[in-house]
Amino acid sequence: MSVVHRLTAGWLVDHLSFINQCGYEICDSFACPGRVTLNTSVTSTEDCHGSSTFVATSSSSHGPTHSPEDATETEGKPAKMRYVFREEFFDISKPHIVAPPEEQLCQGCPEMSLTEIKKRKRKCLFNQGELDALEYHSKVRKLIWEGTLHLVQEGLKSGFLHQRTAELSCRKNNVPVVCGLAELCEMAKQYPAVNEGDHQAVYVLEDETSSPEQDLLSCVTENTSNHAKIIVLMGQKYLVPPKSSFLLSDISCLQPLLNYKKKYDVIVIDPPWENKSVKRSNRYSHLSSWQIKQIPVPTLAAPNCLVVTWVTNRQKHLHFVKDELYPHWAVKTLAEWHWVKITRAGEFVLPLDSLHKKPYEVLVLGRVQGDVKEALRKSEDVLPIPEHKLIVSIPCTLHSHKPPLTAVLAEFIKPDVECLELFARNLQPGWTSWGNEVLKFQHTDYFTLLQKE
Repeated sequence: MSVVHRLTAGWLVDHLSFINQCGYEICDSFACPGRVTLNTSVTSTEDCHGSSTFVATSSSSHGPTHSPEDATETEGKPAKMRYVFREEFFDISKPHIVAPPEEQLCQGCPEMSLTEIKKRKRKCLFNQGELDALEYHSKVRKLIWEGTLHLVQEGLKSGFLHQRTAELSCRKNNVPVVCGLAELCEMAKQYPAVNEGDHQAVYVLEDETSSPEQDLLSCVTENTSNHAKIIVLMGQKYLVPPKSSFLLSDISCLQPLLNYKKKYDVIVIDPPWENKSVKRSNRYSHLSSWQIKQIPVPTLAAPNCLVVTWVTNRQKHLHFVKDELYPHWAVKTLAEWHWVKITRAGEFVLPLDSLHKKPYEVLVLGRVQGDVKEALRKSEDVLPIPEHKLIVSIPCTLHSHKPPLTAVLAEFIKPDVECLELFARNLQPGWTSWGNEVLKFQHTDYFTLLQKE
């Protein structure tokens, strides 16, 4: 389980553990050129639910190094290899900006009014967007502070979190991965258009690792096996977890997803919201509100579908989701949850009252409205969505690698339902994922190859 602790306030989540429990085992000679077994040590640690987290102990920032003494030939059958996500991408030992002593988490929650926050930050005039953001923050601040404090205290008691010591890691986690997936999707527009009546809706990954690019870009790709597979795109290797499916395309090429003919009980959306930092960095393209409204969520959603949308801290986007987007999709807003980002020592990664960036992000949860009888049937034996919850975790240092929602949503949905993530950048077992960078964080350079006993 990725949930380390569950309290009334929410969940303390181990994102790294979740990735490494996705089943990245390869039974394939391609996974280990020359059919060698690497002798790389692995450490297993237990969380409070008894699940194991496998951690690579390689000292190289680019995966394990190996000498002839580290490898042994395997004969008669392909080597079984296991990949684990590189631990250093979650190695956040101290805050990006340290909060003033009176605001530090374990010293209790200082009560601050909106007026006090304004005075402490700056004396110049605020624009309307900043005023709206300050007002929202003043409403949720106490819930976030107190809930995070309780979850952090549990994490410190169990040993999952550790108070800061002199032994801070100095490892670098810069991986020169060139992601050309979005460009590939742009090039794919030159292929013949996919129509609703086209017969091939699914491409099933076979044992071979090289896949025709046109197949991967023109229909949903499935890994129906019980082990991971490696695919190669433009010479780059990507891991596909077991029992997962994906469509690599941009928003103008969604027809293959509709041809897939599945209806989803959970749809998670992480839109590329427009903001100043995105415009400056050119990290990824953004979509306008009008374009986001065109996503065919009503067509993809099953009756009573749970829709979860990640929202930045701009109030403009939050109001758009609740007042325009969800009504347009016939989705009723039920709750606002918050993802709170902490260090390994349990501190906020940024001061809670930072004027610009906050140590939290918002999730808006709602349900598709429709057939009342079907909705009642689907809601049997599941808990109602709480109005407010916290998901507290050590964030990945890779931009926009969101924490998993599978475990935290489990008690609010029936088991074995169909789940879809839109604008995804990674894959999950049991989920269909779509986006023009849907394989980005599946690149093998983000993983370490380990020996499988």
